[in-house]
Amino acid sequence: MKALIVGAKGQLGRGLLATAPDQVEVIGHDIDTLDITDPSAVHDAVHEIAPDLVLNAAAYTAVDKAESEEDLAQTVNATAVGHLAEGARSAGARFVHVSTDFVFDGLSGVPYRPDSPTAPLSAYGRTKLAGELAAGDDALIVRTAWVYAPIGGNFVRTMLRLMSERPEVRVVADQIGTPTYAPGLASALWTMSLKGASGVHHYTDAGACSWYDFAVAIQEEGLSCGLLSTAVPVLPISSAEFPTPATRPHYSVLDKASTFAILGGPTPHWRSNLRKMLEEIKTNG
Repeated sequence: MKALIVGAKGQLGRGLLATAPDQVEVIGHDIDTLDITDPSAVHDAVHEIAPDLVLNAAAYTAVDKAESEEDLAQTVNATAVGHLAEGARSAGARFVHVSTDFVFDGLSGVPYRPDSPTAPLSAYGRTKLAGELAAGDDALIVRTAWVYAPIGGNFVRTMLRLMSERPEVRVVADQIGTPTYAPGLASALWTMSLKGASGVHHYTDAGACSWYDFAVAIQEEGLSCGLLSTAVPVLPISSAEFPTPATRPHYSVLDKASTFAILGGPTPHWRSNLRKMLEEIKTNG
């Protein structure tokens, strides 16, 4: 079996490369080797590689910047997804696309199901929802949230840096969701793909927390494993105290029941995966 990974140098793309099953031959492309906004380039690459599976881990993810660059975000998050889906379809390959909790408005009091009504609050959310539609009904679409990994720019690495540099950190406490360890998501995508899953599903780690809760856990686990040497106050603040260009959902916990059925069980709790990630940073730098 042969798989093409698009966005191979990002957090999820690296995770997909690292967790690829032995029976899968993997070819990775990123922006420096494949312009997914060019339909001809996508068509040529897919037909040259002739994959059985195309996994799209590429996206415009600058949530706040997207408010002033919605056209660019739309091109990457939706138009290019259509190119990839069509390229995969024309080559007889299955298409796998990753979406986001930002397609929801955050007004629910219970976890969002895959078939819950969508109502994005931001340009990023709107363009990612458009990408789901562009992927097509025959694709596997997996929504996720709060992704982090040992490399790249993410909340965990930012918190570790700020806690080492500042006398205190202030973190929003009224946005609730679930962190997702990128290698775990990658492994699940392989399993779901090889089992022939299609349609819309959700994947995050188990449990739920606020960004404030997540930051507190990062400090506690960072101190425990020796990545941090001194505890600093972590202060909860409201979203109103930390205004951003993009409006974020206040509650975006995802219902993962359909995914658990495919995987054969629940995902690890977010705190367990956080500990695993910090130990990896400690070991590998």
